[in-house]
Amino acid sequence: MTQIKVLIVDDSAVVRQVLTATLSQDPGINVIGAVADPLFAMVRMQMQWPDVIVLDVEMPRMDGITFLKKLMAERPTPVVICSTLTGKGAETTMQALAAGAVSIVTKPKIGLKQFLQDDSENLLAAVKAAARANLRRLVKSSAVTVSAKLTADAILPAALNAMAETTDRVVAIGTSTGGTQALEFILTALPRVCPGIVIVQHMPEKFTGAFATRLNSLCQIEVREAANGDRVMPGRALIAQGGRHMLLKRSGAQYYVEIVEGPPVSRHCPSVDVLFRSVAKCAGKNALGIIMTGMGDDGAKGLKEMFDMGASTLGQDEDSCVVYGMPKEALKLGAVNRELPLSQIAHEIVAYGSRR
Repeated sequence: MTQIKVLIVDDSAVVRQVLTATLSQDPGINVIGAVADPLFAMVRMQMQWPDVIVLDVEMPRMDGITFLKKLMAERPTPVVICSTLTGKGAETTMQALAAGAVSIVTKPKIGLKQFLQDDSENLLAAVKAAARANLRRLVKSSAVTVSAKLTADAILPAALNAMAETTDRVVAIGTSTGGTQALEFILTALPRVCPGIVIVQHMPEKFTGAFATRLNSLCQIEVREAANGDRVMPGRALIAQGGRHMLLKRSGAQYYVEIVEGPPVSRHCPSVDVLFRSVAKCAGKNALGIIMTGMGDDGAKGLKEMFDMGASTLGQDEDSCVVYGMPKEALKLGAVNRELPLSQIAHEIVAYGSRR
């Protein structure tokens, strides 16, 4: 098996040392260099081009955003952002994701070594997913096999019968690797009048707020990080908080969300499976479920539960996915009514909301 060539770019010697040691534990990964800033990186890349770059965003001489934009313009290469868990860091990281980074790996200000060692599985998974990323949508992607994991049973029981049909419609979206760019593409295309939307985007704690704020500044609809009890209403999209599960609830004819603590489900918190199961239970045929680009299979079983309860379901097609993992697994389960390219999903959401 060909090893994944990784270049680490971070101004902290400690971070470079810990990342190198952690990644080198995997026989499928070869750390070809660890440098202090993008200028050193450009020199190193002339000798050997990496398959994946693990990049800090706040560095002297040249910041990570400038480097990332230059990289994507000249020779697109999968980039995993390694960013500090701070509000300021979250805002900068959102700029990096918008510029073409594939995903985020978090690092705290203290306890770095222990944190990265404890979180090594997620770090390795992020690098492997990035190596399979279809940046130009020309190379076919494949899902990464994941280990045994908790199901949505850990948070809520499966639906036996969905609630009765109402005139209110709900759109539930689940996505992971490549999803930040895909969601921006969809949500910015939506008019003010569209169904209420609930979203799980795999993203660490403290980053979802900055992500929602950025989208809200770009979209006609309201986009916010979900808070407990928030109404799901037309013209509003609620994004699940990083580190907490989001469930759809219903009171009379009104939908709202509940934010709960709980273990990772399908290896993620928030989990798409948890959201989709709650939508199956509370909305049934009143819902449209959409599973999009991402590694692994989170959301596949939940979408099947929505399908079985009469919901309409869509999967993003392989050609437009950065990583065709989650939609592929949902399709294999028979959970997807139709697959659509990213360019058609916003239109489908609007069309769904207008149906009676």
